[in-house]
Amino acid sequence: MKRMLVLLLGFIVASAAWAQVKVVYHLNEGTAQAARALPNMRNHLTADPTVKIVVVTHGPGIDFLLDGAVNPKGQPFSGDIADLVARGVEFRVCNNTLQNRNISKDKVAMEAQIVPSGVAEIARLQAKEGFVYLRP
Repeated sequence: MKRMLVLLLGFIVASAAWAQVKVVYHLNEGTAQAARALPNMRNHLTADPTVKIVVVTHGPGIDFLLDGAVNPKGQPFSGDIADLVARGVEFRVCNNTLQNRNISKDKVAMEAQIVPSGVAEIARLQAKEGFVYLRP
């Protein structure tokens, strides 16, 4: 019985070590924050290619996901977004923000998913799916 418990404990520890890291990046400050965060995500994926990254946006944080959005250097965000999506990153946009700002859903980048509430989505990911919270 003791040997069985030791083996079971070893399996649990090994399984935890191999569990995929899941991170939610919270963006709510606008395009300058997004310009800082997107390279962080690329670096994160380079350091850990198995990481699961979900970007949740609300308020001014959605701006980089709108048609024609450019970074502070005047370069479109669309290329960076497409590159990150190709690496498995998911982008989520708060519908409350869209409604409060009278922004049509068709103005949101096609790579982004619209969720009912950005704040509720962050809480759900942390509480129910075990995501680690990062706010660049």
